[in-house]
Amino acid sequence: MTKSSKEMISKLGPLIGLILLIIVVSIMNPSFLTISNIFNVLRQVSISAIIAFGMTFVILTGGIDLSVGSTLALTGAVAASLLAGGTDPIVSMAVALILGLVLGAFNGVIITKGKVAPFIATLATMTIYRGLTLVYTNGKPISGLGDHASFQLFGKGYFLGVPIPVITTIVSFAILAFILHKTTFGRRVYAVGGNEEAAKLSGINADRVKIAVYAISGFLAALSALILTSRLNSAQPTAGESYELDAIAAVVLGGTSLNGGKGWIFGTLIGALIIGVLNNGMNLIGVSSFWQQVVKGIVILLAVLLDRKKD
Repeated sequence: MTKSSKEMISKLGPLIGLILLIIVVSIMNPSFLTISNIFNVLRQVSISAIIAFGMTFVILTGGIDLSVGSTLALTGAVAASLLAGGTDPIVSMAVALILGLVLGAFNGVIITKGKVAPFIATLATMTIYRGLTLVYTNGKPISGLGDHASFQLFGKGYFLGVPIPVITTIVSFAILAFILHKTTFGRRVYAVGGNEEAAKLSGINADRVKIAVYAISGFLAALSALILTSRLNSAQPTAGESYELDAIAAVVLGGTSLNGGKGWIFGTLIGALIIGVLNNGMNLIGVSSFWQQVVKGIVILLAVLLDRKKD
């Protein structure tokens, strides 16, 4: 077997795993394959998948972003408070997205200019952003967002029978896949993650690339926040807790190496779907929520072990 064929099989592994998982869940509970349940799974996956797309960029550079859940909470709270105060929905959403971009870029600056390890830097900002959310909301949910059709549709609407969050995920995937796989910036992301010193010697500004990928991660966390806030019609100060773990899990399950430089965004989408199908399937089968955590942990551990074996 040639090296290229082995790499192709390795790339298709997550997709094969997803298909097998769907078959098993469908056999155990035939209601899984109903149109309404499939759309339910896709709607639930949309939030974690969009965050995971941003995490893919970060991990490809050899980094990690633990602050995405807290970024989601803070940007969602800001958008909700603006809406509750009567601000135009488009302006409120734009402010939240810009804030997410700034928070993500701040992570990148700490890591590149402050020379702080990504794990430590984003662990600190995860705590800071969560604390700011609690201060901003006084620890209480923000509701009474008003009846803004454009904002309500963003999280709960449909277009041609397809949930808008699902469409948002597909559009985000297409744009980000193009950026990552078809542009100079995407090639630089891979170069920095593969060998940062060699990338610098070839003229790539590694610090700029890193700041950019963390900014992308923050922006996409804010986009997910808008979907979640619209869906719930409120902003919870505890929103986004543990979302960073699901995002990392989706990236790793999709075949992206935690060492950086290897992976693809399609794999991340498959990884997010695996987690979504697993969660939905266990709910349909009646698995205890306590055991669900155990199963998810085992799946993530196996994915990491396989990643280490490949490297």
